[in-house]
Amino acid sequence: MKRTLVVATVVSLVVAAMSTAALKSGFVLLPRAAPAGQMTFYGHITSLKRSGSIYLMRFDPALFTSGITANTAAYEDGVIGKGDAMPNDNYVRDESHKTLLYKVSPAAKATVLVNNGSGINAVPVSIAELSQIVAGKKTAHKLFEPLDSGIWIRVKIDTVNSIDQQYHP
Repeated sequence: MKRTLVVATVVSLVVAAMSTAALKSGFVLLPRAAPAGQMTFYGHITSLKRSGSIYLMRFDPALFTSGITANTAAYEDGVIGKGDAMPNDNYVRDESHKTLLYKVSPAAKATVLVNNGSGINAVPVSIAELSQIVAGKKTAHKLFEPLDSGIWIRVKIDTVNSIDQQYHP
């Protein structure tokens, strides 16, 4: 009984330490966990435009892989040789470039990556500002890397609840 309690306590402390480290780094832990009834996707935003009281987003889904999955997919796609490993241990497979249409509330949460001199951080932006960034316009936030690095979205049915830029070294 005591051993179970000790193990549970150690696991809780490790999880708490990992969460604290992620928060101190300025990064958002991605992909965000999706509650029942929602899904998380990785891909690229091809457009984000206002339409009445909401925004409409065209999203090109892709597969963000890591580890043996990334190495095997990259080899099969002719990106690396047999037995080679992908740099940074990840590979994005984007096969069709067919987009999906989603609704986005102006109140949805969004983060982009910036480097304001104190390191790379995920900072919140409004959907209106994100729309300007997608359109290639200058905004209050200078991105650390283009949105081409990829985006994680959390979706409920046809509506995006959160949009987060993925760091891609």
